[in-house]
Amino acid sequence: MNITLDGYISGPNCELGWHCNRWSPDMGERIGKELSKTDTILLGRITYEAMAKFWPHKETDVSCPRNDIAFAFTINKHHKVVYSNTLKKTNWNNSTLIKGNIKDLINTMKQLNGKGNKNIIVYGSAKLVSALMQLGLIDEYQLWVHPLILGKGKPLFRNLDNSTLKLLNIEVFESGVIFLHYATMLTPQE
Repeated sequence: MNITLDGYISGPNCELGWHCNRWSPDMGERIGKELSKTDTILLGRITYEAMAKFWPHKETDVSCPRNDIAFAFTINKHHKVVYSNTLKKTNWNNSTLIKGNIKDLINTMKQLNGKGNKNIIVYGSAKLVSALMQLGLIDEYQLWVHPLILGKGKPLFRNLDNSTLKLLNIEVFESGVIFLHYATMLTPQE
């Protein structure tokens, strides 16, 4: 999740350009490594529709940076699960549409991942991530903290009770973006 220093994942009107301005090749390599540890990308409808318009055509776009072309090949081959109660069909290859009780669906996916499958990763998808946080279904957070203060926008962490995270890794990129990798921990009962 790309996030600003003041905790926003987008501007007040869903502006995202601020994180594209700082994207660098070393960050592309890092995100490629994280994607290789997964076999399922979980997306909400809005993020899915945006990515489905962008990535399928990047494999053959000669103006696209080399690292982005490599990432496009990988993401286009990955299994993508789209959670939506309004979307009627998917058109990006290897995409599956799911509807219904998100907690039951995610728990089923997690059980399948416990049988030798890799991890599930979520890109963007603010509403979906918020629901997963509320239900305690996120095991790890990978935050790309950008050296920027928006002042207003959509916060990542809202309406949450006490949560404790354990730092697993920190990486600093040329652009000044800091990658923070946390595991969730059970909060002791008071």
